[in-house]
Amino acid sequence: MSPLSKTNLEVMKMSFVLGITGGIASGKSTVVNVFKEKGFPVVDGDVVARKIVAPGQPALAEIAATFGLEMIQADGKLNRKKLGALIFQDDKKRQQLDKLMNPYLRQQIKAEIAAGKKTSPLVVADIPLMYEGHYDHYMDEVAVVYVDFLEQKKRLMARDLIDEKTAEVKIKSQMPLIEKKKLADTVFDNTGSKAKTVQQVLNWLAVHFKNES
Repeated sequence: MSPLSKTNLEVMKMSFVLGITGGIASGKSTVVNVFKEKGFPVVDGDVVARKIVAPGQPALAEIAATFGLEMIQADGKLNRKKLGALIFQDDKKRQQLDKLMNPYLRQQIKAEIAAGKKTSPLVVADIPLMYEGHYDHYMDEVAVVYVDFLEQKKRLMARDLIDEKTAEVKIKSQMPLIEKKKLADTVFDNTGSKAKTVQQVLNWLAVHFKNES
């Protein structure tokens, strides 16, 4: 492999890593899409989680060894529905899966952040379990996309066509947004309109990367 050019080395040293997190139906994708549209690389934790369990990957083999071959479909892909049903009913199995996946997920996320830093002054890491997984330690700053509980519940019910009780169970299975807000370096308040949220992101970029955005 040829050595990095001086330019790439300088970019990597100067690169700023912004972690973005939120909660279910908080509107995190609205914020992340602004950075994508501006051309900044985004490391998507959900996409990474799918990559590491693709056919042939060691994480998938470990899932089969731990939870049974029935977790693998005939085409060699992970049976997400079956695995999801298993861990949803059993907290111990969910914790076991999280522990199994953690090193693969962490390694891939760190690798993709490092790759982004070689080409861009800003890398965005979109990680739902930012604080729960202690990924904030790898960030220069963490931004939380916030909505209040009632608005979050209302949006989730409308998005997933579920009742109030089901929505509350889903929301309460996550770290409360109000707690994430307290830990955040930056808060993008998405309680209002999409346009207002987008403007907050543009304002952040204008302050931090006025020559890049």
